[in-house]
Amino acid sequence: MPRRGRRSEAAKVRWRKLESVPDVAKPGTPPLTSRAWSPTQSPPKKTSRLLEGGPPDQMLPAVVRQEEPRAPSTSPGSRRGTGRRHRVETWPASRVTRRSCKLVLPTAEALEKKFALLVGDSHLRAIVDGYSTMPKGDFSLGLLASPGASAEELRLEVQNTLLPRPPEVICLLAPSNNLTASRTFVEAGRDFARLLRSVCELSANVVVVDFPPRLVVEESVQQLLRQEYRRVAAQRNVRYLPVTEHFPLSSLHLWSRDGVHLSDHPGMTVLSQLLQAAVCSQLELSAPESPAPVTLAPPPPGTASPPAARRPLPRLVVVGEVAAPRRSDPFDWTVVGGRKGDLLDSSIPPNPVWFSPALLEEMDRIVPASGRDAPLPTCSPKGKKKTSPRRRPVSDPSKLSPVEQQV
Repeated sequence: MPRRGRRSEAAKVRWRKLESVPDVAKPGTPPLTSRAWSPTQSPPKKTSRLLEGGPPDQMLPAVVRQEEPRAPSTSPGSRRGTGRRHRVETWPASRVTRRSCKLVLPTAEALEKKFALLVGDSHLRAIVDGYSTMPKGDFSLGLLASPGASAEELRLEVQNTLLPRPPEVICLLAPSNNLTASRTFVEAGRDFARLLRSVCELSANVVVVDFPPRLVVEESVQQLLRQEYRRVAAQRNVRYLPVTEHFPLSSLHLWSRDGVHLSDHPGMTVLSQLLQAAVCSQLELSAPESPAPVTLAPPPPGTASPPAARRPLPRLVVVGEVAAPRRSDPFDWTVVGGRKGDLLDSSIPPNPVWFSPALLEEMDRIVPASGRDAPLPTCSPKGKKKTSPRRRPVSDPSKLSPVEQQV
């Protein structure tokens, strides 16, 4: 008779224990739930079979949570430059902002040239350390760079900088660190306005160059910050020069691997040329306009020079006294060698409107034009009728004169 195996007896014991467990789970134990499928596990179809425990044709499809779609490789957070950037050197910390800051001034031999000052953030680090050179120009260049500084921190650095002489022009590189340092664009614009005011106090000749774009920040966000900077610069009548067309986002060799800073070559080479062009154009605009001297060509040899033309002398015309204009009103009083009241009774205004035609005929009949010794009439040809004293009645009309009898 075959002997019973220990494995079968142990299997029977395990099956008896499983059958003795009630279907209702003990209180406090979490219910059994299906785990979400992940790419490292088996396909969801095989997992559902293990959970259901039935034949393949009677199993229901299990609820599986799908994986979230991955971000495309062209998103701003994944874009990186392919250029090379130098190793960052250690700079001394500023006592104002506690950030690394460096000021480079021109040598004493360049005192006869115009002094130009560049102010910016970490984009000027390659120029300060000598890894990228500025094109030569007719001016001496000074540099003030503070890596990682925002607009407010740059303002503090500018206010606490001692310069040997006031610069003829200041080129300000717009601070791009406000993309992360400022909470809103209004706050960034307010800080930039204060920075621009402090820079204009050092020199009245200021030009602003736009910051280079970043690969790790949305282009729309950078455009909003540029518009805010341009609006603030326009309020103070300061030139704002854009540079975005010189840095296409498809040319990844213009940026370093961090996607923020420019590569030493050719990224910083392009930025250096733009800064030099901005300084030169601002110096040309601020230069006083002087008229060009007129030079006459010498006459050809063998020809006599034309005689110099004599300029006519100015003539002086002596003008005598001008008679005073006559009065416009002929009825005003005129004093001629006497008092004003002497001409009151003898002056008769020569106005024919005051005499009617009947009265003129009567006067000609009484006093002919040829008779100058005839007596004047007793009535006065005036507009207003005066009250005359009452005469005494004449008793004998024969004693009257012929003129009185006729009247």
